[in-house]
Amino acid sequence: MTPVHFTFSTTFILGLMGLALHRTHLLSALLCLEGMMLSLYMALSLWTLQLSSINFAPSPMLLLAFSACEASAGLALLVATSRTHGTDRLQALNILQC
Repeated sequence: MTPVHFTFSTTFILGLMGLALHRTHLLSALLCLEGMMLSLYMALSLWTLQLSSINFAPSPMLLLAFSACEASAGLALLVATSRTHGTDRLQALNILQC
């Protein structure tokens, strides 16, 4: 495994571990998801450059567009949650209650 692949794998795993273990605030969960998506974007960009193929060139930009949509939806949920519940702590949210 090259150092570059190790770096991308490590950043993705760190984001995944942060999402799995430190779920106290919704904002921290969104930041972990964003870090995971950015590590995937960087890895996909590097993979596209290494292949030197035109067929895979739009893939990183498509992933980045989906990541931006995910981030905007997450921030909208964060604002709506903090307005209705007064906090962004995930313990305060009850999923079964409307």
